Amino acid sequence: MIRAVVFDVGETLVDESREYGNWADWLGVPRHTFAAVLGSVISQGLGYRETLQVFAPGADLSRERQKRIDAGAGEWVGESDLYPDVRSGLAGLRELGVVVGIAGNQTARAGQSLRALDLPADFLVTSEDWGVQKPASEFFDRVIEASGAAAGEIVYVGDRVDNDLAPAKRSGLRTAFVKRGPWGWIHRDKTEVAELSDWQIDSLQELVGIVASVNCYSDNEARRTDDLEELGRA
Repeated sequence: MIRAVVFDVGETLVDESREYGNWADWLGVPRHTFAAVLGSVISQGLGYRETLQVFAPGADLSRERQKRIDAGAGEWVGESDLYPDVRSGLAGLRELGVVVGIAGNQTARAGQSLRALDLPADFLVTSEDWGVQKPASEFFDRVIEASGAAAGEIVYVGDRVDNDLAPAKRSGLRTAFVKRGPWGWIHRDKTEVAELSDWQIDSLQELVGIVASVNCYSDNEARRTDDLEELGRA
């Protein structure tokens, strides 16, 4: 039985293309150059911080984010940044009666922007809200606590092996890999994706169907068990 589905944010729910472009502009490099370097860095198993070091050696990501805020160029998330299937996918899952959560490695500022969008979710938190980041096991402990379900009854959905699939699996959660965004496309053929994901999807609508099927099967199995127990008592 699946009782909760919890989503990563960047490139799972939010298309970060605009934010990548904003970073390129901030660093004073062509947007296609930033995108190419980001892809190269991702292929080496690294991410944002290492990409920043290519263009600004020694720079600190948190300080650069604050500089952008001070300059009136801070990050924000709007409706147009959501992938097209987000609202319908989250709403479809809620209609199935499962808890829907959103929890990713974002700043509190990004969390405020996301909450303002009033997405169909039961909880929405960021790593800065919790004071712990993926891939730390404590992050997934908080996911389990917020979901109100056993670890094996929770599906964590993400686009990365290192921050999503692997640590979620270590914490006993089920996982769904969504193939989109730079990490999703670069990681899609990794053997770890097949080993660590219970499902691989291209859209959130696929996940709605998966959860409906799994829970229908679980309900039918429970009924069979009840029927057999009743026959045993007869």
